[in-house]
Amino acid sequence: MRRWVPGLLLSLSLLTTACGGAGTPVRPSLTARQALSSSPEVVEFESPAVRLELFRDIARQSEQEAGQSAQGVALFPIIQGNEFVAAPGFESRADLLQPPDAGSGLQFVFDARTGDRWPEDRRESLQGLSEREAAELVARTLLALWDIQPEGAVQVDRAAGAPYAVAYVDGILRINPAFLYLASAYGPASMTAGLQ
Repeated sequence: MRRWVPGLLLSLSLLTTACGGAGTPVRPSLTARQALSSSPEVVEFESPAVRLELFRDIARQSEQEAGQSAQGVALFPIIQGNEFVAAPGFESRADLLQPPDAGSGLQFVFDARTGDRWPEDRRESLQGLSEREAAELVARTLLALWDIQPEGAVQVDRAAGAPYAVAYVDGILRINPAFLYLASAYGPASMTAGLQ
């Protein structure tokens, strides 16, 4: 009886792995750049594990691009001094929906200048927040991380389908709403997704 137990355990292990069990890594159907170029609804309906992996990929790319010229396609382009550069990167474990206290004094304007308004309906895939609420939290976190201290209110535009995640130019913060669905995959709601 003892002879067949190791064989049975090995067979079960192989079967679990072959059927997409715990040993199989998550492989997103989109690349991070494809996700940003997609509509927010496409990204929203990806599984939490896929959105988390895409967010981690964007975070890794943000660290690689940091400080480089943003004349190409940077994920986080900003004007720093008189230069157009990629913003400082952030770790893949960063929870962008948990802004530091330093961002509490910032004022934002979410009125659409061009017609693409921020939706106010709450979404489960945004940890129960609306896109506008998630955009404000991400804006506070990133501006604090980038050490940007604007003198007045910051205009926050919705940049659906943009080739970047977030851009800050001339006092205007442009946030790709698809990025919000990726950023919200990390944090308290993602802890259960990570266990699946």
